[in-house]
Amino acid sequence: MVARRSSGLPLEHVLGWAEFSGLRITVEPGVFVPRRRTEFLVAEALAQTPDASVVVDLCCGSGAVGAALAAVLTGVELHAADIDAAAVRCARRNVAAYGGRAHEGDLFDALPADLRGRVGILAANVPYVPTGEVGLLPPEARDHEPLVALDGGGDGLDVLRRVAAGAGDWLAPAGCLLVETSERQAPSAIEAFEAVGLVTRLAVSEELYAHVVVGVRR
Repeated sequence: MVARRSSGLPLEHVLGWAEFSGLRITVEPGVFVPRRRTEFLVAEALAQTPDASVVVDLCCGSGAVGAALAAVLTGVELHAADIDAAAVRCARRNVAAYGGRAHEGDLFDALPADLRGRVGILAANVPYVPTGEVGLLPPEARDHEPLVALDGGGDGLDVLRRVAAGAGDWLAPAGCLLVETSERQAPSAIEAFEAVGLVTRLAVSEELYAHVVVGVRR
């Protein structure tokens, strides 16, 4: 284990798990490691929609966000989705304890059709690193995590815009979409939410240096 860690493998991949929102989340090699700052997204989701009955964890990676939400919400119907097959296999293990299901596919295409108009919390931890800045990431990320979980396109917001554009068809009345972004990208992310008619606010955690855009369906 020491040799694997000293070679540059992320600690969570060496151990096989990461601590997230008080849970032990299985993290397999090649799967995006959940960041502690993303716990702020979970907290904002619970504060915005504490009575959600349907939760979707989009771009789910290990499924940490969905598992953390389901651990608090009572009797929730949980779905997680990712385009990466390794992530989906890992997520299935993490959401199984909550009766959750994990689906493989591109964003909303992966979800069961009967979720349309029913989703109370749509949490999407989208990739938001601009393509030109991926090479500046720490080696642990750029060498051991999937590029699809990091690269957000030219300005880092390509996937965020796609999620915002499609969210209205899936959210329940007063359902919320939450996406993590950077301080620099926040104004453009807010514009993307408002352009599709979501009532939007920016939540910021100074302690975690986390920025979450929250959009509520009218």
